[in-house]
Parts: sequence; structure tokens; C-alpha cells
Amino acid sequence: MKLALSRRSLIGTAAMLPFAAAAAPALADEAHDKQMREDFPWLARYADDNATLIASGKPVGTVFMGDSITEGWQSKHPAFFADTNHVCRGISGQTTPQMVLRMMADVVHLKPKAVHIMAGTNDIAGNTGPMTAAQTEDNLTMMTEVAKAAGIHVILASIPPSVAFPWRPGLAVTEQIRTLNRWIEGYARAAGATWVDYTPALATAAGGMKPGMAVDGVHPTAEGYAVMEGVLAPVVRRFDVV
Repeated sequence: MKLALSRRSLIGTAAMLPFAAAAAPALADEAHDKQMREDFPWLARYADDNATLIASGKPVGTVFMGDSITEGWQSKHPAFFADTNHVCRGISGQTTPQMVLRMMADVVHLKPKAVHIMAGTNDIAGNTGPMTAAQTEDNLTMMTEVAKAAGIHVILASIPPSVAFPWRPGLAVTEQIRTLNRWIEGYARAAGATWVDYTPALATAAGGMKPGMAVDGVHPTAEGYAVMEGVLAPVVRRFDVV
């Protein structure tokens, strides 16, 4: 009898596995939707880290504000942050409207010498809804002005190259990236910010990532981040933010 029950249990468990597998993404989506409703910019993400850093009195050189491309920088090359006074404040999936709302908590209150802003990929993807290029430009302008008002030097980085976003199949992205990057470059000069262009080091002539530079055509590999650091290093040294 016990054996029969065990078999029934095993069969029942096996039958439930597909439902459990299907439930996992649904639970993740539910958690994400809840977070978006209750904390759209996700201020809670770095709240404890910010409090600890401020309490320590440790000087901050450059805060890196951005999305998963910035967040992945720390996970794929932690030494770039651990061995310097750089601080990573990237959040996967974020768009510029969310970053605008994080500027005070995740940048200004840390009193850095500079902020590196690399954003726009997820605006093009429409992660928080459809956005125009003008709306992205307005948000980048706002972030820049907030930083400048606090005496923080702004480093505006190019949106990394791509020919396709895996999570938005069929979306034409290359020309949108190029167009926004042209605007960011011009605005950086007009606003007294520093323009950092990773495109020549990362991109093919077609506008995608060079072989070995990205894991999925969007997010850099460790090698890709090393190449980006080679472009950025003289910039942060010039502004004494190392």
C-alpha cells in the first residue's frame, strides 16, 4: 500500500511539474508588476547601499547611472568598482523616466565628483511604454541639469551599438541608436558635459556589436567591458575622478 501511494505521489508530482514551471515566470511577472506599481523608479534597490556609503564618509569619484548594461559592468568586472571609488547604480530593464527619479537618491546624495550616464536602450525597446526620441532627450537633459546643479560633472555615454534586441524581436533599433547618439553628442557639448563614445571600439560597420563584445548582441562580455574601460579611463583621469 505504501508503495502504491508512493507511486501515485510520484506520478502526481511529475504531472504537476509543467504547471510549476509555468507558474515561476508568472510569479516573477507578478513581483515585477507589484514593484512597478509601488516603487516605479525602484528607489529601494540601492537604498541600504546608499545609506551605508553615506554613513561611511567614503569619497565617491564617479557614480555610474544606467540600466542592465551598467549593472552588468559590476557583475562582469567587479574590480573596476572594487579597486576604485566608482559606484555602480545600474538597474536592469530601466528606462530614462525611472532614472530621472533616482538621480537624487542614487547620485546627488552620494556627492560624487562625476556621474556617468548611459541610457536609452530600454527607451527604444519601450520597456515602460512607447517613448519618442524627444522624451528620451528631455530625460537625459533633466538628469544632466540635476547633476550640474549639485556641482557634479556629467559624463554622457553613447548608447551601445546593436542591430536587434532579443526581448523585442522585429524591432528596428540600429538607426534609432545612431540618431539618439548624435543628439547626445551634440547636447553634451552644448551642456558642458563630457561625451564618451564607445561606438568605434564596439561596433561593426553595420551597427552591431563586434564579435566577442556582447553575449546577446546588446549586453557586453567581460572583454567588451574591458574595451569600454580603455575608452573611459583617460576621461575620468582628466576630471580627477579616479
